[in-house]
Amino acid sequence: MLTLVKLGGSAITDKRVEATYREEVARQLAGDIRRAMSADASLKLIVGHGSGSFGHFAARRYRTIDGVHTGEEWWGFAEVAVVASELNYLVAKTFFTAGIPVFRVQPSASAISVDSDIGEMSLEPIIRALQNGLVPLVYGDVAFDNVLGGTILSTETIFFYLAQHLPVGRILLLGDVEGVLDTDGGIIPEITAASFSKIEPALGGSAGVDVTGGMAAKVRDMLALVKAVPALTIRIFDGLQPGLLEAVLLGNAQPGTLISHAPG
Repeated sequence: MLTLVKLGGSAITDKRVEATYREEVARQLAGDIRRAMSADASLKLIVGHGSGSFGHFAARRYRTIDGVHTGEEWWGFAEVAVVASELNYLVAKTFFTAGIPVFRVQPSASAISVDSDIGEMSLEPIIRALQNGLVPLVYGDVAFDNVLGGTILSTETIFFYLAQHLPVGRILLLGDVEGVLDTDGGIIPEITAASFSKIEPALGGSAGVDVTGGMAAKVRDMLALVKAVPALTIRIFDGLQPGLLEAVLLGNAQPGTLISHAPG
């Protein structure tokens, strides 16, 4: 089974300051993954990352997520693609230097969406990369859209598609908070469709610029995903704690918030 790991933009960038890469955090997370893969040769991973303070600032200026039609909006579409790929290059370089054979997958060149949902995405390069011991690296990016002209694909949207077309068993979402927090700041240990209405008022947006909706949108999207793929588990936890990702990958820790399917 595959594990999808998202390095949140809130962890690997400073979302309050445009184009600020937290290389030390990315290096720490790369080390966690490398050690986990060394300890468990059966681990199969796809890594993704958000655009953080790279893509979100440009996307907000042009309202790219709402659609792309005018010449100015298409200029913005191209700008978002450039800055998103810039961050992807930085992450890829950090991971490769740490000893992880990442294989960059550009969503804007491989996916077409329909009203913000992925209609089709080329999976063969990802499958072949996995078969040959590589770690596919995807990221939040722009995409041509059959309804909107163009839009933004979040990493969660990409994971949603991958989880429905590949044998994915779990998704790990890492940010700069310990999990999904309640109104008192405590960690909500588990969220299901049945419990969501009770905790929804506690969910905020994002501490920085985030055109894709922040934590509330993330939880709603992940609940929809576990409904579509009931065997899937999703865990949201802190990506800033050294060694925690390694422990979770190896099954030695269960931090943060678990999102799972619970019938009825």
